Amino acid sequence: MLAASDEKTPADYSMGVSGGGGAAEGPSDLARIEALLFVAPGPVEIARLGAALGLNPSQVESGLEALRATYIGRGLSLQRHRNKVQLTTTNALAQDVERFLELESSTRLTKAALEVLAVIAYQQPTTRPYVDDIRGVNSESVLRTLLRHGLIEEVGRSDAPGRPILYATTPDFLAYFGLGSLEELPPLDPDLQLPLPAALEGTDDTSE
Repeated sequence: MLAASDEKTPADYSMGVSGGGGAAEGPSDLARIEALLFVAPGPVEIARLGAALGLNPSQVESGLEALRATYIGRGLSLQRHRNKVQLTTTNALAQDVERFLELESSTRLTKAALEVLAVIAYQQPTTRPYVDDIRGVNSESVLRTLLRHGLIEEVGRSDAPGRPILYATTPDFLAYFGLGSLEELPPLDPDLQLPLPAALEGTDDTSE
């Protein structure tokens, strides 16, 4: 009669549980969400995650929060931009990633580009006339540069005369500055609060 083996059943984490005789369970919501974000080519809408996995919004949010917690101190992080989320590498490891992929270092932004980005980031969506008014100079060329680098995008048109284009930041903006979401932007000094332009009181926002 053969003696019982002392070897333990290898742990199987593919289903979110360890091996060893317990009843098999399906993958956790966290694991399912992580899998979709891993294969997604870009930011994914929260609603799309729920629809694909048969989860309600609160379940998706709970799964995302749990996933975010698992990445603390690791090489990956969750980046959230408006109603979309994606997996990214942490900003602290940007140089390692760029060196491994043989990429050029991130583009250095000029003072003018940083000024325009600051206005848009804190007042988005906003228009070029408003940015020009705050800076006191024409910002058209700077906006074109930021659009080319994917740091801002067109999200609609204002109802102001001439219906100027509305601009907002993108997920690449968050990645460039190592932010997980717009809520992580440092607070403005109360004395430096920018007024909301009257032109934006009624807008035709086509952003998702």
